[in-house]
Amino acid sequence: MKSASVQSEPGPPERSALLALQRATHATLQLIAAELAGLELTASETNALANLADGRARTVSELGTGTGTRPTTLTGVLDRLERRGHITRGTRVGDRRSVLIELTPAGRRAAETIRQTLTALEKRALSGLSATEVAGFHAVLRALTEVSA
Repeated sequence: MKSASVQSEPGPPERSALLALQRATHATLQLIAAELAGLELTASETNALANLADGRARTVSELGTGTGTRPTTLTGVLDRLERRGHITRGTRVGDRRSVLIELTPAGRRAAETIRQTLTALEKRALSGLSATEVAGFHAVLRALTEVSA
């Protein structure tokens, strides 16, 4: 005869890490959009400015790698950011075919606001995790990024 006692778990185990990641990404993007609503930027524009926040000029290809966006898709994002006065596009010395993207003063202010907001949100979200857990999370993100490369 089987025992009548059944151990209950706090909730159903995740069946798919990718679905959990998608759910977390959706929630995170909504939170970021709410926190940065005053900047009136799309998620793609926010991503581009966040990747430029260190002030280093980048080519379209380099920025595409940093944002996880194809250069052809990134062109529209850059067009909007340039129209709004957040970036300039110029050429690299010695290579007129290579387009360099740089922040304008307005772009630097927006990028700094984004950087501060993301830092605060990340600190709040990960504060209950150990350094080992955060390192494991980053390892999973790298693995998922590399499998798609």
